[in-house]
Amino acid sequence: MNVTIIYGSDGGATKAVASRIAKKIQARTVNVAAAKAADFEDCDLLILGAPTYGAGDLQSDWEANLDTLKAANLNGKKVALFGTGDQVTYAESFVDAMGTLYDQVVAQGGIVVGFTDTDGYEHSASTAERDGRFVGLALDQDNQSSQSDKRITAWISHLM
Repeated sequence: MNVTIIYGSDGGATKAVASRIAKKIQARTVNVAAAKAADFEDCDLLILGAPTYGAGDLQSDWEANLDTLKAANLNGKKVALFGTGDQVTYAESFVDAMGTLYDQVVAQGGIVVGFTDTDGYEHSASTAERDGRFVGLALDQDNQSSQSDKRITAWISHLM
């Protein structure tokens, strides 16, 4: 399966997660700052990764390059999402950026796969939560990094 992971990262945590996923499934990684519409389109599975900043904001490279995502033809495209955030400090907006990307992908006709359970998290609210599940893989590298590898492995086995 041809997989592309497109991510944004300022502090490096989301880039590190993208790299970990890519190594496990032989995927290509692209920083969203350098992505073209074709990068979103030319794969069997598209994985989008974004950290959440402040009170639910998209990471700066995603914010600056959201039009590239909007220009891509995602109709019928299988898309998985992962997000990084801090569920303790930002309990009311944990992984909200993943929810923002979900809404955009669905609006463009993409088929989102890889929903995960919210059990084991300490957040109080998230726009990435739909019908009691996260719209993708939620990771807290600040407070639950010891659980990340297990969560990544389980998520990948569900996707593949």
